[in-house]
Amino acid sequence: MTRQHTDPVVLLQDLIRIPSLNPPGDEVACAQFCAGILDAIGFAVTVIGFGERRVNLIAHPPGRRPGGTLGFSGHLDTVPLGGKAWTYPPFSGECVDGRVYGRGSSDMKGGIAAFMSACARHHANTGHCPDVTIILTGGEETGCEGAAALATSPLLADCMFRGLLIGESTRNYPVLGHKGVAWFECTAEGRTAHAAMPEFGVNAIYKATDAIARIRAVDLGADDPIIGKTTINIGTFQGGLNINSVPDRATFTVDARTGSADSHVRIADTIRKCLCNAISLQKRLDIPPVVASPNDPFVQAVRTIATRHGIPDRGIATVPYFTDAAILSPAFGNAPAVIIGPGEPDVAHQTDEFCPVDALLTATNLYHDCIEAFGPTSEL
Repeated sequence: MTRQHTDPVVLLQDLIRIPSLNPPGDEVACAQFCAGILDAIGFAVTVIGFGERRVNLIAHPPGRRPGGTLGFSGHLDTVPLGGKAWTYPPFSGECVDGRVYGRGSSDMKGGIAAFMSACARHHANTGHCPDVTIILTGGEETGCEGAAALATSPLLADCMFRGLLIGESTRNYPVLGHKGVAWFECTAEGRTAHAAMPEFGVNAIYKATDAIARIRAVDLGADDPIIGKTTINIGTFQGGLNINSVPDRATFTVDARTGSADSHVRIADTIRKCLCNAISLQKRLDIPPVVASPNDPFVQAVRTIATRHGIPDRGIATVPYFTDAAILSPAFGNAPAVIIGPGEPDVAHQTDEFCPVDALLTATNLYHDCIEAFGPTSEL
């Protein structure tokens, strides 16, 4: 077993150096790298495609079906770089002042590196791969596309888990749930005309911006006591073809983060009422919120293990961003999911994204203890 297989810092640096930006979306090289590591640890590894150069990876003990004990999930894709210059090259994986820099370092290749390192430690100590199932997905950043494809995979049919660890950015705090998300695309139609004679046209941008103003002013309802308030953001806007014409088409998108599945219908109705007859509404994504019971034995055990590694117990903590837990937990018998990983949520998706080395090492130790605690002899 080489240092590459055991050192989470080196693993993270190697993962960062394999670009997997989404869009455009291409997880093949990253999945192949992880497959090589996991195969050396002793796992049976399967890479499953769900589109052109889009892949998921499943690793489990040989001779057995996936599931039964502990599941770990992480996503291989990252968001694009953005327009600002990076202090350290975004695919360098440079380690400076106790931080590993690069796109995906926190969201969420750090969690993947830590869990693979924990598995390697188990292999070095016992001579065999741990009794866990690892699910690495593509397409999470654009709506959990990979997880949705896996939910219907024959390889995972009737798969059940004692519990799932989702290695997203939480500073290693155990997080029990997250908001749901609904994405909408709104298209305004107008009538083109010469810009010197706008009275002969119907400006679609005006229709769209008027609707956006109404959407921004709506009452989103009461906050959920656990997950928090529903929020709305206008994410994109396109309109017009040239400066000297009245635009006859404009499109904008709405991102709603919600506290309950029921609120998705209400949000759609609220947005629809803000639109005029010349604006169409199409739902692009619908992912429900997810919250694990704090009384579940698996959840309680993970929280206890985290405190042993110096992580304060913050009670029923939730996060506003969505994860693959919303797809995988209900797909696998409503398995309790704890979101826990070494990344810094405040730097996810940002320029100069980083993962602290101390958090990476803590996550590796924490994951290793979870692997040992939730093996086949566990009473959970």
